[in-house]
This record gives sequence, structure tokens and C-alpha cells, in this order.
Amino acid sequence: MLLSITPDESAIVQQAIEIIERGLIKRNVLSDPAATRDYLRLQLARLEHEVFGAIFLDTRNRVIDNQTLFRGTLDGAAVYPREVAKECLMHNAAGVIFYHNHPSGVAEPSAADRDITRRLTEALALFDIRVLDHLIVGETTTSMAERGLI
Repeated sequence: MLLSITPDESAIVQQAIEIIERGLIKRNVLSDPAATRDYLRLQLARLEHEVFGAIFLDTRNRVIDNQTLFRGTLDGAAVYPREVAKECLMHNAAGVIFYHNHPSGVAEPSAADRDITRRLTEALALFDIRVLDHLIVGETTTSMAERGLI
């Protein structure tokens, strides 16, 4: 559900989001599944286009970095396993949590979502990089790991 807000209200909302983000990252709470969901909803819920990103983790599942890797259109984003593997290796990641949004608001994993997750998991396994989850953000947030899809 999109709300109509004024430019001044939008600036205030953006400032609040930045303060919350700094607090979450500073405390490194993204290793907690509920906090990760909240963080990603703050990041993605307001977008009108699809994005695909990754939270890179060290061997103790601490956050190294969070990065949007691909930007798409209203209903899709092209994801290239080669580029994802390069980013994981450049961050020296031991694990990764993928995420993307569905601007439609429906957070159900599509066949394409399941396919790219499988392809990424197989590709990264060659480098001993674990895919811990793939979260889909819509009106709710769906964990593919909790659904047994990873």
C-alpha cells in the first residue's frame, strides 16, 4: 500500500530510515532473522522497481557489507551468477543472504526466483560460500530458507 506524502514528510521519513539503519548495522543485528526482515523492509518496501541484493557475511555470520547488485523494472531484474560470485569473492564472504523485492506486494517466490536461487547456491558452493537465505520483500517478507527452498 503506497501512501501519499509531501516532500517535507518524505525527507523526514528518509532521515528516520537512515538513523534506524545506522543503529541496526552498528549493533550488527542483521544476523538475527527478524531484524534482517525489518531492515530489508525499510530498504525495499517503498521501491517501485525490482532490485536484487546481497548481504555478505564472514565466517561467524557477521555483516561485512550490504549491496544492491542489480536493478530491474516493475516486475523483474536480471541476475547474473558470474557477477554475484565476483562480488562475493571481492568481499571475501563466507556466506551470503540474497534479497529482492516484489513491487506488486506479493512476496511468494516465483519459479524464476527458485531457479536463480538454486543456480546461485550451486555456483557459490564451488567457492565454499554458503547461501543462508533468499528473502523476498513485498507487503510481507518471505524466507526461502524457512520454506525449505534452500
